[in-house]
Amino acid sequence: MTFSDLGLPAALVSRLAAVGYEAPSPIQAATIPALMEGRDVLGTAQTGTGKTAAFALPAIARLRPDDTRVQVLVLTPTRELAIQVAEAFQSYASDLPGFRVLPIYGGQPYGPQLQGLRRGVQVVVGTPGRVKDHLERGTLSLDAVQAVVLDEADEMLRMGFVEEVDIILSRAPATRQVALFSATMPSAVRRIAQTHLKDPVEVNIAAKTRTAADVTQRYWYVAGTHKMEALTRILEAESFDAMIIFARTKAMTAELAEKLQARGFAAAALNGDMPQAERERTVDQDDTIVLVEHLKNRQLDIAVATDVAARGLDVDRISHVLNYDIPTDTESYIHRIGRTGRAGRSGEAILFVAPREKHLLRLIEKATRQPITEMRLPTVAAVNAKRMDKFKQSIADTLASGGSDAFRPILEDIVREQGVSLLDVACALASRAQGKTPLLMSPDAEIPARPPQRDNDAPRPAHATKRPGDAPKRGEKPRSAGRPMQAPEEGMARYRIEVGRQHGVQPGQIVGAIANEADIDSQHIGRIEIAEDHSLVDLPEGMPKVVQKVLAKAWVCGQRLQIRPVESADAAPVTPYKPKFDGTSRPQHKAAGKPDLTPGAKKFVKKPGPPRS
Repeated sequence: MTFSDLGLPAALVSRLAAVGYEAPSPIQAATIPALMEGRDVLGTAQTGTGKTAAFALPAIARLRPDDTRVQVLVLTPTRELAIQVAEAFQSYASDLPGFRVLPIYGGQPYGPQLQGLRRGVQVVVGTPGRVKDHLERGTLSLDAVQAVVLDEADEMLRMGFVEEVDIILSRAPATRQVALFSATMPSAVRRIAQTHLKDPVEVNIAAKTRTAADVTQRYWYVAGTHKMEALTRILEAESFDAMIIFARTKAMTAELAEKLQARGFAAAALNGDMPQAERERTVDQDDTIVLVEHLKNRQLDIAVATDVAARGLDVDRISHVLNYDIPTDTESYIHRIGRTGRAGRSGEAILFVAPREKHLLRLIEKATRQPITEMRLPTVAAVNAKRMDKFKQSIADTLASGGSDAFRPILEDIVREQGVSLLDVACALASRAQGKTPLLMSPDAEIPARPPQRDNDAPRPAHATKRPGDAPKRGEKPRSAGRPMQAPEEGMARYRIEVGRQHGVQPGQIVGAIANEADIDSQHIGRIEIAEDHSLVDLPEGMPKVVQKVLAKAWVCGQRLQIRPVESADAAPVTPYKPKFDGTSRPQHKAAGKPDLTPGAKKFVKKPGPPRS
């Protein structure tokens, strides 16, 4: 089958051939004819299967070029993906006179977006929050929209954009066409489809495995103190073109990128909370280039990213994905490693697993239906061999390039004056060029093949913060009573819940309740401070009120959470809970991790699926 067989215009087919498209993928072959007929489409396919072209090509084919009003609206979960999709539209429609596409998303000033909208565009690609803002401001009109696309719908709803998506779709004309694409089909996505799609054509591209078969997956049992050293060795010993390293927090991405740069690697951090100036370089008033463009033009070899990049990166030269921090949900892992092994290429996925995280490894293997083999860390001898080869090659490249004859008289003078050989001079120059960093690793630097069973050095996850009342470690100053909790990170807001130490609550129970009831990934739950009769927890800003209502009714340790935003009156210092002893009895706490079974108490009950709006 060819693109000509799908009903696309000849000019568009010619453009596809020019950019290297030979034959449609299964999702494209199944979707494009239905969209060309004006049918709604509900598409399910794993990442990297060509969903962007599946909806972009029919949308372009059905545009009215002389109409500068917005005719197509594409919603994406992240700004990276919005820019990527906009670039794809521009590439496919480059031969269409007067075609304009505009990405709009949060974190960017309104000015350029308003200017673009006033000038007129046929296609808008944006994140739900910013699109909703423009609708409420009256700067974006959907009156002429003939097609709405929801790309990565499962991720969009998982990030809490249920209300925004409903509002946007309700503002579009009743006659509009809707195409919904998702890697998975949870109940929330089904509800959106049932509400807003009319007799859709369902396209399900089944895969024998949830991950690409040409991605080799390996893991290494890691101890916390050795993670950076292990990462460095892998980068030195593995032959890779470009790599994405996934970390759990934005702070870790910045830290890793800085350390890798200090070790001579072309690395940069990419995360959702970076200042927009760092994420983009302005080319002109209409176009911006995201930081990941450096991967494409080989100015950058390593991107250290949070999960915000997992669904927005499409760079062919990415040969390796390394999970520095294991993801807490299998979907994140699948989408992470989906950044490599694309378009028929082979890829490598490496996963760092601490002993306490072995259960997550088993869950990932079950979800992907593929074995993940244990890898051996490159030895000191292997790394030194790579360094020697690299050093020799640099000398050979310099000799081949020529231009060194000007130094010959100088070196001959040194040999004559110092009474040394040319070899001695060459060794001195090599030592000077190498600097203080030793060329070869010491044999004593070998990392144990397997860490001890207890990984005491591994960093604690963000949500497992120290609780007030915990005993200080050796050499650590105790936390003073009444010390205020540090301000929330950017993009986070603080909430109070009515369960504390006296109820026997543990951080993990709070995380589990919020994650299960609100369908929020644990990695998006920030700092937790547990006081005597309440706790404070940092959650993503802009949490919908419907989610707050659900959490307010949740039960943990026999207590209703009654969650509410922290106001100024609530901002009192968190005083550590100190049990009182009368010398005759011990304080009576409920067992951690178990519900209150006293008469009349209610158990915490997990509600199925995400909250309905």
